[in-house]
Amino acid sequence: MLYKRKDLHTSLCVLRVKTDVLDLPGVIIADGNAASEYTAFWPSPAGLAKVDQDLVFAEFWTDSDQIAEWQKKRVKCAEVLVPDKVEPRFIFGAYVSCEEARFALEAVEPRTSVTIDAHLFFR
Repeated sequence: MLYKRKDLHTSLCVLRVKTDVLDLPGVIIADGNAASEYTAFWPSPAGLAKVDQDLVFAEFWTDSDQIAEWQKKRVKCAEVLVPDKVEPRFIFGAYVSCEEARFALEAVEPRTSVTIDAHLFFR
């Protein structure tokens, strides 16, 4: 999603969420993009073992084999699905792409710990 929205980087942030959410009732691990018909869903936290961490954290998802590229792209978007909402007590910070984005976020929520990581936003 960040790649698709990379031109909007100054108005985006990625929230840092405590791993404690994995222990909440009803949390599900998707081993790829939840919208993909090829993605499987597992109860948390055991479902983490089903996620291919090498592909999730790979620098690139491109491949000369089109099917392999689609698979890598799907897995890169593995998700933790939390029913209803993630309560504020689980949020401990945010990533932004640049100083402009940091200033914008701090204007809205000055208590948030903000880390600039341009690479995360494809900059």
